[in-house]
Amino acid sequence: MDRLKEKVAVITGAGSGIGRSAAELMSREGALVVVADHNTRGAEETARLVEAAGGRALPVTVDVTDEGSVADMVAAAVREFGGLHVLCNHVGGTDPRKDLDLLRMDLDEFDRAVALNMRSTLLGSRHAVPHMIRAGGGSIVNTASVAALVGDVLQTSYGAVKAAVVSITKSIAVQYGPQHVRCNAVAPGAVMTPALENNLPPEVIRSLRNGNALPYLGTPEDIGHTMVFLASDESRYLTGQLLVVDGGMTMQSSAAPGRRAMLPG
Repeated sequence: MDRLKEKVAVITGAGSGIGRSAAELMSREGALVVVADHNTRGAEETARLVEAAGGRALPVTVDVTDEGSVADMVAAAVREFGGLHVLCNHVGGTDPRKDLDLLRMDLDEFDRAVALNMRSTLLGSRHAVPHMIRAGGGSIVNTASVAALVGDVLQTSYGAVKAAVVSITKSIAVQYGPQHVRCNAVAPGAVMTPALENNLPPEVIRSLRNGNALPYLGTPEDIGHTMVFLASDESRYLTGQLLVVDGGMTMQSSAAPGRRAMLPG
């Protein structure tokens, strides 16, 4: 239970879902966690859960699209815990009602998606890296998506900006590897978060499950455990990589689910 002992970890989007899971799991492994979210109540609730389990947490309200707010978040982490070793740039998303196909997508929503997913990743990393170098190294974990790897009939903006997150990840890994700063990304598939359950109708959720090689959808903990691995020294020789955690959704033939019925027995 000490894979992240005494490491200071800043996690954005930690007020719920995957980010909350990452905060709880990293704390169990000994990390001092900064729980950052635009939702102050969500951040405070996650911090209470961490501390109730015996960990230490600092809730911070942040607008990840604003450089001053991001700088204040990082400064709060260093001031409270004395340094910074891990950054999870987890905030992201788009409005599925506006992020449509090429001809019908809302261009203002595209600009918002760039800020929320791409700019936030750049800003968080930009302010974290100097502290990681001073600490002798560190690990940045960016949240991409399987949307960066495949085409879709909707979410044109989301796929584009998550592909940009993958590219940013590789650039940071190359630029700061000599200073022992690693940077990797995780690409979740369909995960049963409150956002997914609240935004998608049941028939779409069923289709996502049926499209997996595994017979179930992921949980926030499945992604959180991957983030713990990437944050820890267990992945010390891993940098610039994208780990796809999607239950096998993107690696199987689209015909595979239907062909299962053709198998004997």
